[in-house]
Amino acid sequence: MNNGAKPRAQKSFARFRFTVIDRDGTVSFLGPGHGLKVFAAACSRGAENYRALLALAAEYDSSWTSEVRRGIDIFDEHNTSTITEAFSAQLRADEGEPTIPFRVLDSETRARSMQPSKSGLVLFNLKDKRIVQVQNSYADLRRQGRGRIRSDGRPTRSLFYYSLPDSWQLVP
Repeated sequence: MNNGAKPRAQKSFARFRFTVIDRDGTVSFLGPGHGLKVFAAACSRGAENYRALLALAAEYDSSWTSEVRRGIDIFDEHNTSTITEAFSAQLRADEGEPTIPFRVLDSETRARSMQPSKSGLVLFNLKDKRIVQVQNSYADLRRQGRGRIRSDGRPTRSLFYYSLPDSWQLVP
C-alpha cells in the first residue's frame, strides 16, 4: 500500500511507541523521546482527545505532531471501520515495528499498539487521565518538568514547563 501513508524516514532518535486512548478509540504511532514531555505538557493543559493532544503538543514540536496528524488522517481515508488488506499487509511488512500511525480497530492493530519500540511504550489514557510507562529505557517521565521547544524538528533555546494536575496518574 503506497498511498502516502508512510511518513518520511524517521531520524535515528530514541523512538517510542505512543498509544493514545480517548473516548472515541485508540491511535498508535512512533515518536521521539522528547515526545514524552511534549505530551505530558499537553495533558497538563487539558487535552481530552488525541486531536486536542496533538494540537496542544504542536506548540512544542509542530513538525512531529503534524506528521502524526497527517498519518492518522491518511489512515482514516483508507480504513473506515475495518482494516483494509493493503494496510494489513503493510503492517506485517514493517517487521514488528509499524512506522505508520494507525487507529486500533481489531486484534492485530491492538497487539501492534502494545509492542514497544526501540526506547519503549507509553500509553496516554486521556479518558482516565493516566499515563502508563509500560517500557521506558529513555528517561522516566515526571509529574513536573521542562523541555525544549522544537522548530522544524530542531531544539531551540526556548523552554516549556509543565505540571500534571493531581487528577492525573503517572505509572510508574
